[in-house]
Amino acid sequence: MAQDKFVVFWFRRDLRLEDNVGLYHALNAGHKVLLLFLFDKAILRQFPKKLDRRVDYIHQTVERLNKTLKKDDTSIKVLYGHVKDCFTDLLNEYQITAVYCNEDYEQASIQRDKEVKDFLQRKNIAFHSFKDHVIFNGKEIVKKDGLPYQIYTPYAKVWRNQLREVNLREFDVPYDFSMCISLQAELPSLEDLGFLPSNKQYDRIDLSDLVLTTYTIDRDYPAKQLTSQIGIDLRFGTISIRQAVRYALKQNDTWLAQLIWRDFFMQILYHFPHVEKSSFRPQYDNIIWRNKEDEFEKWCLGQTGYPLVDAGMRELNATGYMHNRVRMVVASFLCKHLLIDWRWGEAYFAQYLNDYDLAANNGNWQWAAGSGCDAAPYFRVFNPIAQQEKFDAQLVYIKKWVPEYQTGAYCEPIVEHKEARERAIFVYKQGLNDQM
Repeated sequence: MAQDKFVVFWFRRDLRLEDNVGLYHALNAGHKVLLLFLFDKAILRQFPKKLDRRVDYIHQTVERLNKTLKKDDTSIKVLYGHVKDCFTDLLNEYQITAVYCNEDYEQASIQRDKEVKDFLQRKNIAFHSFKDHVIFNGKEIVKKDGLPYQIYTPYAKVWRNQLREVNLREFDVPYDFSMCISLQAELPSLEDLGFLPSNKQYDRIDLSDLVLTTYTIDRDYPAKQLTSQIGIDLRFGTISIRQAVRYALKQNDTWLAQLIWRDFFMQILYHFPHVEKSSFRPQYDNIIWRNKEDEFEKWCLGQTGYPLVDAGMRELNATGYMHNRVRMVVASFLCKHLLIDWRWGEAYFAQYLNDYDLAANNGNWQWAAGSGCDAAPYFRVFNPIAQQEKFDAQLVYIKKWVPEYQTGAYCEPIVEHKEARERAIFVYKQGLNDQM
């Protein structure tokens, strides 16, 4: 084996064997292919809970891929450690000529890839990365002056106008996994990684089973659960974004618009990396947040006395999922009613959401807080009771997650809506030096 030369395909946010751009190019590079996945200690350190559904999801997905690859007498080699150390070990074991992967647009990932590329190039090993996670990356859709779009509507118009069949090409043929090295690698257990199994079987959604005929009307009603719920599949790439867009073009334009939002927030993060830690619009960092820890804890636990807010938080804590409409309500409540810094809520979602994606999570939280690009105006304060009456009038969703609602056991509201709204507008005005 030491005499043979290999190329590596490094799985990251693309945990699938079909319609995978980087994998396609690796399999057609003219050398045997070593399939690789790294459980990066630097990333896993960010998961504070021993039982984390996302780590379990990744582990199950790699296990499922290996079962598929077994028929071709190969598997994904899985390493656990710091990325550079893993590649050092790999180079000691194999004679590698190139590493293939797909691009990631988060700043930490961009820096990681630069370090890996530099490390490999010092050893005369090529590093090839490809666009796979988005339809259009941050450089492809810009204004005539070359500057990035900051408003969704004009961005989406250009996105649609630029969409061509070439953007939706399937990268499947010729897929020949006999080009992979003969390997039946052992997958480290979750316990080896420092985690516990969630005792839930995660299956990839089959888009053909996804019914979107009433999505436009029903997507706002949490009791109906008629959103696509493929967030986790897109986050970890078990479904390709090209496949999703092809399906959306045939099924539902409203859902397609949601997928365009995904690209939009990704390019915002790429062009404006400061949003990860601070407001997109800097003046919003002047807001004086109350940041009451006891109120934040009640929000986290779903004990605010506002049923729709509490139902959403309890659903999140119990399942790792929260309905999209409810996400907006709970985010607005935290920022506006409680005047707690949106970064607190964003960090909580990052810890618990199965489909957590930095670009989308950050973009949506800043939208709710008013601090982001194309955000809701600061004086728009969702009335959680009105939202409840409009989107869960029969209390089906609320009664599922807050069974004590309408009994003496349910907690009193921690704030009064009218007073909280007026306080929020006043504090925002003061922080923004708004003379309205």
